[in-house]
Amino acid sequence: MPHRIALIPGDGIGKEVIPAACRVLDRVAKLEYTEFPWGSECYLSDGRMMPEDGLEQLRPSDAILLGAVGDPQVPDHVTLNGLLLPIRRGFDQYACVRPSYYYPGTQSPLARPKPGEIDFIVVRENTEGEYANVGGHVYEKMKDEVAVQTAVFTRHGTERIIRFAFELASGRRKRLTSVTKSNAQGYGMVFWDRVFRDVARDYPGVATESLLVDAACMDLVRRPEHFDVMVASNLFGDILTDIGAMVSGSLGLAPSANLNPERKFPSMFEPVHGSAPDIAGKGIANPLAAILSGAMMLDHLGEKKAAAAIESAVRAVLAEGRALTRDLGGSAGTSECTAAVLEKL
Repeated sequence: MPHRIALIPGDGIGKEVIPAACRVLDRVAKLEYTEFPWGSECYLSDGRMMPEDGLEQLRPSDAILLGAVGDPQVPDHVTLNGLLLPIRRGFDQYACVRPSYYYPGTQSPLARPKPGEIDFIVVRENTEGEYANVGGHVYEKMKDEVAVQTAVFTRHGTERIIRFAFELASGRRKRLTSVTKSNAQGYGMVFWDRVFRDVARDYPGVATESLLVDAACMDLVRRPEHFDVMVASNLFGDILTDIGAMVSGSLGLAPSANLNPERKFPSMFEPVHGSAPDIAGKGIANPLAAILSGAMMLDHLGEKKAAAAIESAVRAVLAEGRALTRDLGGSAGTSECTAAVLEKL
């Protein structure tokens, strides 16, 4: 039976990189696609980023492959809260896994790293924290307006993401870094630190450290090779992964997974880079982050050999340097880069 994949190309370059990823996926796996034309165009015509029953339409899928969300005509908080966040919360995709790896053939803006030295994963809590969207306005749009935004940290949500990160670190280099801002956020972040210490007792074989987010950002630039697995709240994890992508060569190489580890609901896979409206429609977007996201999806679905084949093909294309896109210092377009991956497969 083919795996049932829900495709949401979304906005901007998502409509270019998702077809490219599907071409690669189809070379190594049997997949059955259902495409959902949701996103900013849907919002501009119908007033919604996706239909009211969107989650029910997605529920039968084995996995979701998302391209990008965002359009200059629609405020970012509308696009994010109208499509991406409802899927993450509705399907309890609480573990956002974002790897950063410095491939041979790419160019880090840092002077020192050798290929393979940067190799870490950020585990981001994906359903609560600073993105819980709890708060409100008083005297809205008046001169004395008050806006309240509340971060929400539950014992259930905090412990499960930290435990997920410990399990991941146990299978890698056995080092886990927790990132907070507990010197300034004396409730939620102090609570996170305490839960981290509690869970750490169950994993004596994993070395741990706790860093403030500003120190962690500094160290991602100063010594990225130090990190193995990092675990952080929704906001901090989002920031850390953009830094990780850039020190590793490009946002165009950064895949991600929004996982429901218990597999009660479909998980969602997406490139980190966003819709990039400045280059949308020009045929020059880097498809490799979407292709690598597809490989993460196959791995999640149990197609580990196929996933490894895609990752090896991407690695070979980067090392060869013949079909690199502009963000990687080359001149190839989306189709040329995709064809090079297919050739290596």
